[in-house]
Amino acid sequence: MKINLKKATLIKRYKRFLADITLEDGTETTLHVANTGAMTGCAEPGDTIWYSTSTNPKRKYPFSWELTQTKDNHFICVNTMRANQLVEEAIKGELIGELVGYKNLKREVKYGNENSKVDIYLSQGTSNSTKKNAYVEVKSVTLLGETINQQTDGQGFFPDTVTIRGQKHLRELTTLSQQGSRTVLFFAILHSGINKVSAASHIDEKYSELLKAAQMAGVEVIAYKAHFQLKENQLEIQLTKRIPANSK
Repeated sequence: MKINLKKATLIKRYKRFLADITLEDGTETTLHVANTGAMTGCAEPGDTIWYSTSTNPKRKYPFSWELTQTKDNHFICVNTMRANQLVEEAIKGELIGELVGYKNLKREVKYGNENSKVDIYLSQGTSNSTKKNAYVEVKSVTLLGETINQQTDGQGFFPDTVTIRGQKHLRELTTLSQQGSRTVLFFAILHSGINKVSAASHIDEKYSELLKAAQMAGVEVIAYKAHFQLKENQLEIQLTKRIPANSK
């Protein structure tokens, strides 16, 4: 995935979906933040941020926060919408070894008993195929360390705040797995400093418990880390490397 970006300096994030920034020419403005999480360690005042620009004239805020470049020179993709796009791109490019061999890929397919939509549904499209269709739920991981001061060993966590929606998804995947379907929880690691990921039981104990139950029921947990390459004002980002993931 390639994205054209411009640089700015973060003043502050507020109201979840908004942040104030200083442009390179010194102008202060507001941009959109496509992230409902706490963004711990991803939104420190003074951080360098990179934003894209929409050509849609109806948008109130044409700028979208895409990337944070921290003082430690870590790159973090904070636009959570990119996670699904990156996973889809990687599956189609056969970069995810665990998910190769599927003919069809659909997004936002209804499933389960709690009015859910799975991020990615993979199928063969033929009734005589022996390969099970796969329900893939994607989660964007950007939390490095339990606190901002514990970011030295590459330990990442999900979620970064209590996620009722995420808990629901785990229940749905668990039920489907118990019924014989192939189910996958896919952690898209969008922080260059994260080298392993675990459930954040210290943040959302219920999510951690549900993840353990899901794995026991047969839900596969896969984590792939993004590679970032920023040249001038263009970002190239791709999921390339599998890293350890567990429910603890």
